[in-house]
Amino acid sequence: MTAPQLPFDPYNLIITGVGGQGNVLASRLLGRMLVAQDYHITIGETFGASQRGGSVMSHLRISTRSAWSPQIPHGSAHMVLAIEPSEAFRVLAVYGNPEVQVIWNTRPIHPVSVITGQAVYPSREEIARGLTELSARNWPLEATARAQSMGNPILGNIMMVGALSAVSELPLGFEIFQRAIGGMMPPHKVPVNLEAFSWGRAALDGGSTSNE
Repeated sequence: MTAPQLPFDPYNLIITGVGGQGNVLASRLLGRMLVAQDYHITIGETFGASQRGGSVMSHLRISTRSAWSPQIPHGSAHMVLAIEPSEAFRVLAVYGNPEVQVIWNTRPIHPVSVITGQAVYPSREEIARGLTELSARNWPLEATARAQSMGNPILGNIMMVGALSAVSELPLGFEIFQRAIGGMMPPHKVPVNLEAFSWGRAALDGGSTSNE
């Protein structure tokens, strides 16, 4: 199999969120989906002060030619998946550029500083406005709300992968997802993950964006 060419090589993808949202699982899943199509994948991860609740960021560098260093150079992200919306700004401050695209989950997770009244979390409108200013295109996704209705909030990470499959140049179709998730999950968990992926893909199918 020859991997389809990408518009950038390497294609630099960052997944960002906080501990407990399934950030690492999403990066491993995407890696498996792309390796199965003969891409070279390098994954680098950074973790905040605590595993649950601290910032988590995964760098994926995707190439048809060779492996790359696991750290994306500053200012060189092509796509950001923000499972926690305010974490998108932390990423864009370092890795953003005028052409970067962002898919962001609309449900915030408030840090301790906000809970104790020492800081103010931005409103959804402020987040949307800021991301419109800092990215070429951005797509909000009601991932956590939908995942909760399915009985498991962590399914939001799978919905984000589904959304990515709808709007990015990466070849992330349903069949390759089905094979990848089948190799990572016990059989009884596969159907709900297929449903989550399909919901995320359908939510952004057509490519509507708040920057336009």
